[in-house]
Amino acid sequence: MRITRRTLTTAVAAVAALTSVAACGGDSGSSAASGTAAKGGTYTFWDPYPQFDTSSAWGKLVSRCGTEAGVEVKRTAFDTSDLGNKALLAAQQGNSPDVMLVDNPVVSTMVEAGILNKAGDLGLDTKRIQENILGAGTIDDEAYGVPIGANTLALYYNKELLAAAHVDPAGIKDWASLNAALKKVKAAGKKGITFSAINTEEGTFQFLPWFWGAKGDLTELDSAGGQAALSLWKSWVDDGYAPKDVLQNTQMTSWQQFATGDYAFGENGTWQLGNAEKAGFDYGVISIPARDGGAAPVPTGGEFVTVPVQKDSARYDVSKKIVTCLISSDNLLTTDNTLAYVAPVAEVQKQQVTADPRLKPWIDAVAAARGRTSGGLGTKYPTLSEPLWTAVQAALSGTRSPQDALGAAQDAAGKH
Repeated sequence: MRITRRTLTTAVAAVAALTSVAACGGDSGSSAASGTAAKGGTYTFWDPYPQFDTSSAWGKLVSRCGTEAGVEVKRTAFDTSDLGNKALLAAQQGNSPDVMLVDNPVVSTMVEAGILNKAGDLGLDTKRIQENILGAGTIDDEAYGVPIGANTLALYYNKELLAAAHVDPAGIKDWASLNAALKKVKAAGKKGITFSAINTEEGTFQFLPWFWGAKGDLTELDSAGGQAALSLWKSWVDDGYAPKDVLQNTQMTSWQQFATGDYAFGENGTWQLGNAEKAGFDYGVISIPARDGGAAPVPTGGEFVTVPVQKDSARYDVSKKIVTCLISSDNLLTTDNTLAYVAPVAEVQKQQVTADPRLKPWIDAVAAARGRTSGGLGTKYPTLSEPLWTAVQAALSGTRSPQDALGAAQDAAGKH
C-alpha cells in the first residue's frame, strides 16, 4: 500500500492522541545499541524503552536474538510518541526498521497507513497468545504482530488505613461496597482514593474500567452506563473521597499521592509494583469492581512486536527469527519480569506467579482486560477518547452535569 501525505498526516495525529499513557512508555530520550558484527548484515530494531541501555537485560536480549539469527542488530530506543511518529515518516521515506515494538493502540493506525505485515503472512505463531491480549493488535481478524506482554489497572490499597477504618478489602466486590469502604475511611479521618482524570489519554485509560464496568459502550458515550460511571467519579470528588486535583493528576502524580500513605486506595498499574515495595507501608491489590459485581474490564497496555513492510521482502525471514526469539517462553519470562508485564502466554504466567505471587491479582486483571481499539474500533478510538476525557473534565469541574457532558461528547464523536 502506498502511503500518501494525507494518510500520513492523519496517522501522525492519531499517534499523538494515543501515546500519552504512562502505562505503556518509558522516559523520554533515545539511545542506540549494536551487537557484535555478524556476516549476515545489519538489521534495525526500534523500541519504546530508552530506559534500557546496551548493558541492560533487554538490550542484551535484543542483541542475542540478532546473533542467533545470524545478523547484527542495531537497536534504537525512542520515547513512545516519538517512535510512532518516526515510524510513519520512515515508512514514507522507504527506510522502516526491520523489527519494531509498537504501543498496542497505535497498531491499528499503522495498519491503516499500510506499514505493518500480518503475523500470519510472516508465519508467526499466535495460537498460544491469550486472545484478549492479542485482540489489541488484531484488525479484521488479522493480527499484526505479537504482544510481548501486557499491563493494566487495578486498585492498590493501604492495609493499615483499611484496618483502622474496619474495612475488609476482600468484601469490596461492587461499587456499593467500595463506596461503603470510602465512607468508613473518611469517617476514620483518612483520605479515600486517588486516580488520574487528566485531559489526555491517561484520563480516558483510567476512566475506562468504570465506564466498561457499568456496561458503557464507546460507540454510545452518553449511554446510561457511561453516565453512571461519570456520576460515580463526580460523587467521589464532591463528597471528598477523592482530591479535586485528580483533574490535573497524571498516573504518576496520582501514584505519588497514594505513596504518601494518606490514601486508602489508588487506581494504578502493574508498572508501580517496584514503587509499591518502596512506599514504606503494607499494601494489597484488588481488581477494580464492576458496578454490579465482579471484575470490571480494564484497558490493556503493552507493546506488540511488529515487522514493518520492506521493499526487500527477502529480509522478512531473518526478522521473523528475531521476533520468534524475543517471544519464546524463556525470553518472555525474563523480559516481562523486567518490564513488570504480565506475559501473554498462560504457561509463562504460571511461572511468573510461582516466582512472584504479587502478580496473581494482575494476571486476573489482565484476563478481564480488553484492547482500547478492539471490537472494530481501530483508528476510530482517538476520536472517541478525546471527547470522553473532555466530558470527564467538564463533569468533575462542575461546569456540566455528567449527562450533559457525555451528551456533548457523543455529539463531538459523531462529527468525526
